[in-house]
Amino acid sequence: MNTNRKTATVVGLGLLTALVIVLQAFASSIRFGVFNITLVLVPIIVGAAIYGWYAGAWLGFVFGVVVLLTDAGVFLAVNVPGTIFTCIVKGAMAGVVSGLIYRATSKKNRLLAAVLAGIAAPVTNTGIFLICCRLFFYDTIAGWAAGLGFSNVGLYMILGLAGTNFLTELVINLVLAPAVVTIINTALRGKTEESGKKSVSHA
Repeated sequence: MNTNRKTATVVGLGLLTALVIVLQAFASSIRFGVFNITLVLVPIIVGAAIYGWYAGAWLGFVFGVVVLLTDAGVFLAVNVPGTIFTCIVKGAMAGVVSGLIYRATSKKNRLLAAVLAGIAAPVTNTGIFLICCRLFFYDTIAGWAAGLGFSNVGLYMILGLAGTNFLTELVINLVLAPAVVTIINTALRGKTEESGKKSVSHA
């Protein structure tokens, strides 16, 4: 990787990192009716697609840290190590999985790759969250479920804890997939043109 490309990568990741922090810390309270508008996975997917799964891991890690600092108080009161593990791992793995899926499918069809990455990120994020709820917070969640009249704890976890957020994240990512593809194609075209100019200048 040449110096210019390294600089571009650092700048791009810096901007996406700032966007993740802003979206999670300040914009996660945006609502449309009864639904939370969750946009934070979009820059994670973009970073993972443009720069690779390792960039997705970093952006997801940042996402997890911000969640831990701003929105995990209820779970921290129950199990501190479990909450830290849950927040960090679910965010980082959402970036890793979406990046790997995009890389595996983008050579055939970038639009399909973006759609699949857009599905993979919320599925991974929510799936790991539910698994960790079962591992670290089951007794507490069972109490919440009983208090709300749920006879099945698993059903409460899916519908009460994850359902709305998962669906909004999934829909938003699918709707924004064409925009993600446009961003990626523009970035890749810029890299190709830059490489072509350098090759001509050195010829």
